[in-house]
Amino acid sequence: MPTPDFDAYAPAKITERVEAAGVSKAELGFISTLVLAILAGAFIAFGAMLFTLIVTGSDLGFGPTRLLGGIGFSLGLILVVIAGAELFTGNNLIVMAWADGNVSTAKLMRNWTIVFIGNLIGGFAMAVLADLSGAFSMNAGAVGDTAIAIAEAKIALPPLEAFVRGLLCNALVCLAVWLCFAAHSVTDKILAIVFPISAFVALGFEHSIANAYLIPAGYLAGADNVDLGGFIANMIPVTVGNIVGGSVCVALVYWLVYGQRNKDQDGTP
Repeated sequence: MPTPDFDAYAPAKITERVEAAGVSKAELGFISTLVLAILAGAFIAFGAMLFTLIVTGSDLGFGPTRLLGGIGFSLGLILVVIAGAELFTGNNLIVMAWADGNVSTAKLMRNWTIVFIGNLIGGFAMAVLADLSGAFSMNAGAVGDTAIAIAEAKIALPPLEAFVRGLLCNALVCLAVWLCFAAHSVTDKILAIVFPISAFVALGFEHSIANAYLIPAGYLAGADNVDLGGFIANMIPVTVGNIVGGSVCVALVYWLVYGQRNKDQDGTP
């Protein structure tokens, strides 16, 4: 019987695994990609729902409350990675396969477009279901008040701040996914996810797909000054920031270091 390997994959091997996954994602059929993207939007929304509940009425203090809420929010990416789904922010790592020439620009853009739209559908749908479930009336309406406050704070962000928060957010999200490719077991993957994700949430960074739930949720909970214009004004800089944070700050940086090294070792020109 072979001895189980409990050591994490080395970064060079992680690069190979991420690139192989990127190729598979880019080749996935339209219906499968869209359905898995809708699921991912719903999974992230579950994490956002739990975050909203946890931070409502907490007496732990600002930092501990945000940290605990971030741990709860980690549920979303855990479901995406373990159950299997297509998340736009995580799929920014496909850029590694694109940089190696294994995925065309057209296929990269196709994946991102389908997945982003599917994620939005999942987030919007979960906001509606949360409203219909009465979730915003919990704790005498305090959960709804929290949802409103979150949405209003997001649409009030200046564009540059929203962009930078989006960049920092997806650097951490893609690092969480990167660490999952180093893992051998479900437990390893969950532990790899919790710390980067709870950090981005606690620090107030911006995740475009989470906002696809959180801003509509605030609107449905009764926010007076949350509208489509405010949603779009938040989503554009946050999404661009997410792309830069995941594709450039993680995918291209690691490709420059380890992708090139793998080529040299293989003798590939």
